[in-house]
Amino acid sequence: MTHARGPLFIVVAATAGLLLSACGSETTGTAAPASTETTTKETATTTSAAPVAAGGDVTAPGTKLKVGARAVLPYASSGKNGTIAVTVTAIEAGAKEDLAKFGDKAKNITPFYLRVKVENLSGTDLSYTSVSVRGLGADGKGTGVIISGDTAKCDSSSAPKTFSTAGATYETCVLSGAPDGLAVAAAEYNRGDGYDKSPVLWQS
Repeated sequence: MTHARGPLFIVVAATAGLLLSACGSETTGTAAPASTETTTKETATTTSAAPVAAGGDVTAPGTKLKVGARAVLPYASSGKNGTIAVTVTAIEAGAKEDLAKFGDKAKNITPFYLRVKVENLSGTDLSYTSVSVRGLGADGKGTGVIISGDTAKCDSSSAPKTFSTAGATYETCVLSGAPDGLAVAAAEYNRGDGYDKSPVLWQS
């Protein structure tokens, strides 16, 4: 798998608390102020059913899933197109010591790890692509903290070279964070037409 690594730097967001970021490739994403908009919609479909079978309809924007359930999603980025299945397998709290390399700016932040499994359903060449999943608080809003990078307990990886056939899978971890006393309780996928305004949401 390819790993995005680089020197870490810290930026303090004026209106949204702490903003932590790492220079790197697309895998880590880019720094941006945390949004305060609610990411769920009243019209969202709620389900905790078994994973959608490969070849079935894609998961509708706004769908709510339980952690461990699979969403079937269209993928289009950097000239590559296909259908993938994304499963948020766990949302885990990390130890504050895991953020030691971020320095004193992270002393009031608790890390959370979004464990993600990605499957190639279409069989198209999706090697070296990456999937963006964002952590949310219990209220369905951003936590006010954006962290980009890796820790010893959370290694962010893009798809390997072999992610080009139907059934190919890989696993990655997305580093998230929240101010001490709060928690990352959900994760969202908000890329692509429809999903940008009505993300797919995983909740514990």
